[in-house]
Amino acid sequence: MKNYIIKRLLSLIFVLLGVTFLTFLITDLAPSDSAEMYYLSRGITPSSETLENTRKEMGLDKPVIERYVHWLDEAMHGDLGESYHYGNSVIEQMGRKLPNTLKLAFLSLSIVVAVSIPSGVLTAVYQNKGIDYFIRFLTFFSISIPNFWLGLLLIYLFSVKLGIFNVISGTDLKGMILPMITLALPLIGAYIRQIRTAALEELNKDYVVGALSRGLSQGEIIFKHVLPNTFSSIVTLLGLSIGHLLGGAAIVETIFSYQGIGSMIVEAIRVRDYPIIQGYVVWMALIYVFVNLIVDLLCFMMDPKMRLSKGEQ
Repeated sequence: MKNYIIKRLLSLIFVLLGVTFLTFLITDLAPSDSAEMYYLSRGITPSSETLENTRKEMGLDKPVIERYVHWLDEAMHGDLGESYHYGNSVIEQMGRKLPNTLKLAFLSLSIVVAVSIPSGVLTAVYQNKGIDYFIRFLTFFSISIPNFWLGLLLIYLFSVKLGIFNVISGTDLKGMILPMITLALPLIGAYIRQIRTAALEELNKDYVVGALSRGLSQGEIIFKHVLPNTFSSIVTLLGLSIGHLLGGAAIVETIFSYQGIGSMIVEAIRVRDYPIIQGYVVWMALIYVFVNLIVDLLCFMMDPKMRLSKGEQ
């Protein structure tokens, strides 16, 4: 297992380097001038001489490789630069928005887990029965609805028509209800389908027939054997969802004017705030890299077949 972890960490380091370099290169190739955007985002129209001096101060007159190495060195010491638009450091600005996104992600994922696991198992146990068809119809409906349309529909119904919630969401629990539903509903549909498939696969195995013949109740079989054997599928889904939610569901946060990482990056793209964009990409890469690493390790520990295959490699 130690060798497996070392191999995964080395591969993830190369992934991080590749993602950051490609992002740095793409932003460098963008038609907008970083020095000019630095002033325009503050409402200042700079002169040609000022722009030239600023480019030299920002190191824009140097080759892109040299600038990337300098940025990487600064980033490894915790300095991702200064935001053009917000006027403070990228780390500080992201630190202000991150707690709101963390809270929204945690609550949304809690709803997903609380609803999807029992529903997925229920549809597997009552396969091709009325409750199975009903839940599967709801999952198809939830997966088919685009996030942005669902968010706008919820605002129209519960904010404009009924007046229960504010149009602009706050960071308190009431203000987060509509964004949570918008994020959770499509994930619930996807989770139920995956959990149903995994549970059906387990229910059709010989050990379930053997357990029934030994007098074990259906509830014992499900909770002691079937559900634990589906954990690897659930953990994989959780890993993907955590990366998506912690990255900040940008469209949902923007629709509800929720002050998180997602709405921040949409605003940064609008004003071409390249340090914020680069910092966001680093944040997203770190999330997916380490969440995937944790998911792989958990699956590695839970699945004996996976341990055996990795050990043979």
